[in-house]
Order: sequence, then structure tokens, then C-alpha cells
Amino acid sequence: MTTNPLKQYFRRPALYLKLPSGGNNYAPGVIDLPENGDIPVYPMTAIDEITARTPDALFNGTAVHDLMKSCVPAIKQPWSIYSTDLDAILIAIKAASKGSDLEIESECPECKETSKYGINLSALLLNLKSGDYTKELNIDELYIKIRPLVYKEMNQINLEQFELTKLIASAEGKSDEDKAKINQEATKKVTDLTIDILAQTMEYVKTPIGMVTEKEFFIDFLKNCDRNVFTKIRDYTTELKEQTEMPAIPLTCVQCSHPYETKFTLNVTDFFG
Repeated sequence: MTTNPLKQYFRRPALYLKLPSGGNNYAPGVIDLPENGDIPVYPMTAIDEITARTPDALFNGTAVHDLMKSCVPAIKQPWSIYSTDLDAILIAIKAASKGSDLEIESECPECKETSKYGINLSALLLNLKSGDYTKELNIDELYIKIRPLVYKEMNQINLEQFELTKLIASAEGKSDEDKAKINQEATKKVTDLTIDILAQTMEYVKTPIGMVTEKEFFIDFLKNCDRNVFTKIRDYTTELKEQTEMPAIPLTCVQCSHPYETKFTLNVTDFFG
């Protein structure tokens, strides 16, 4: 095939990203990680921008999958990217495509006025960290290894939570008897989803007689273990997740000069819209 004479004008990496996880613990073939750990990030193409604005693609997760595939070619299997790295990758794509400055709106807790503020995405990237998933949680004779969810699991959970929201909303205007049935069904689904999420984050459980790695055994264990054991596992996974979340952004209200902090939540629909 003849080499395209326009190839020299193709997009080039706009920045290089160090993953919060350091690229550690990924299965072979998920990421082609350079020796220095710096992953090249390319700006979005026109096709990428259309994909990022397509409601169905955003809803089922393929928009984010395709964005990672296009803009971070070192990522070979986007569905297998850990939750600990996902926000950093999406912020890097945004910064590579639109520049590091991003305008956000925030309400001052003192005067209740909403104003616009500029934040620097490159600075935000430097402050992103991953929870320490290398340690085992020890509960009596058990040693439990927790891992972050991967993007495919996160996306499936989001879809299930959406269906759950629709189920709860369907109770509106129903009779008391029907409402009770719907609420009972919703409660069961919440419980099942919580257990399923915890089971997915369990990489293995070491016991005095061997290693357990099967998800169905984790689910059975979580349904039947002591409440205190369940609480310790749930709280430990929550703690690791909180260590990974984006730090609060310091702001000073432009209306009353009150200093405060605000959480930056990455909503994909708005972020790339």
C-alpha cells in the first residue's frame, strides 16, 4: 500500500500521562506501557468528538471505550482499565484536546452565590493518586485481596443502577400494595447489587486450607458471613475507593471572598460535550 503523503500532518501526542496506578497489576496485553511509564495521549479527532456526543454510545459505555482506544493507543483493552486510572485518562484526553484550562461552576457555601471558576487540568492530574491495593485485609484466619473494578464492570454497575432508579420511579402513583411490592423488589436488588460489587472487587481469599478465587463462592460467603465481617470488607473497599477519588479543589468566592473547597466530579456527558 502506498504511504499517505499526508501522514506527516496526522495528530501527534499532546501530553504524556503517568497513570495513578503506575500501570501496576494489569494483565498482559491491557496496556503497552513504556519503560518510563509515560503514556502518550493524543487529541480527539472529529469522529471522536461526534462519538463523545452520541447519547446511546455514552449510555452503554462504548463512547468512553472508543475515546480511550483512539486517543491513548497504548491502551489495548479499554474495558479492562482500572477505576483507579479512568478519571486520569479522561482528564488527560480532555487536556490534550481542549487545553488544560477548564471552567466550572460552584456555589459558595457562605453566600450561596454560584460563580464560574477556572481550574487547571494538568495540575489536577498531578494530584491524582491510587489507593494502595497491594495489601491484604486480614480478618481472623482470612486474608482478603481487594482489587479495583475495571471499566467494563463499572459500566455494567451503572446500567444496573439506572434500571434500579427506573424501578423505584415506577412506584409513583401506584397503590400502596403495589408500592410495597416495588419497594420490596428494589430493596432486594440493592442488596444483591451491593454484594455483587463487593464480590467483583475480591481478587482472592486465603484460608488456612487454601486459596479461593471463584466469584460465586465470594457471593455465597458475603451472603452468609457474620455481619461484622461483611462490614469490615465493605468499609475497607470504600476506604480504598476514597483514597483514589479526586482531591477537593480550593476556591475563593468571587462574590464574598470566602475560601472553601469543592469536589470536582467528572461527568462524561458534560465533560466532553
